[in-house]
Amino acid sequence: MSKVDFKELLDAGVHFGHLKRKWNPKMAPYIFMEQNGIHIIDLHKTAAKLEEASAALSQIAKSGKKIMFVATKKQAKDVVSERCKEINMPFVTERWPGGMLTNFVTIRKAVRKMSEIDKMNEDGRMAALSKRERLQIARQRAKLEKNLGSIADLTRLPAAIFVVDIMKEHIAIAEAKKLGIPTFAIVDTNSNPNLVDFAIPANDDATKSIDKIMELVTVEIAVGLAERKAGKDKAKAEAATKEAAAKATKEAATKKAEKPAEKVEATKEDAKSESK
Repeated sequence: MSKVDFKELLDAGVHFGHLKRKWNPKMAPYIFMEQNGIHIIDLHKTAAKLEEASAALSQIAKSGKKIMFVATKKQAKDVVSERCKEINMPFVTERWPGGMLTNFVTIRKAVRKMSEIDKMNEDGRMAALSKRERLQIARQRAKLEKNLGSIADLTRLPAAIFVVDIMKEHIAIAEAKKLGIPTFAIVDTNSNPNLVDFAIPANDDATKSIDKIMELVTVEIAVGLAERKAGKDKAKAEAATKEAAAKATKEAATKKAEKPAEKVEATKEDAKSESK
């Protein structure tokens, strides 16, 4: 990862923490100073942790696994959904349904229900229903789309989760921990950074701050995805080259086998001519 620009972090307000009276003592190593009753986060620590987390996320993306982003607070919803769409990663920005991870099979059934409703529209079965039934199913479809539409392509548990505000998304963190899924999070001065595997100390209340962290993280994930694609393309090219070489060798061997046979036939013809 390229070095984080401190001015960009400063301009985005990443360094602003919570009021001193709301702080969590376990965030002490990441606090630079106090100003007007507000804790100021040490951006050197933020940059170091951000680089560490981004590198790990990039490797996960490179391996072809999914990273789920969780941000249901108002300031983060739109920012996170837009950034996740750019890199085609699943996200939850409406409400965390209990059991999203620990009861993933049931969640997948709800997603399949959504697909089944879509098929009913396509094959004409929906038209055969009464107006009231169609309305009820349409409402059910809209509700499923709102809550689960962003994870419709998630066929298995994610390899990691990235959370904005671990206090608000404590259920998601608890479920991930129970299943041994690595956790990444933006952690403010009122939170306990020890609750997650990769904590990025930063302001998790300002939209600009969240957007800046998400931008830097998703850029590295995109790099990982690009490296995976490049690796696949290279493997395909090498396989095609090997196949072409094998084919050429086979053709050469076939031609070589045909030449002795032609010589034998020619020898027989010469023998016949001499006997005459």
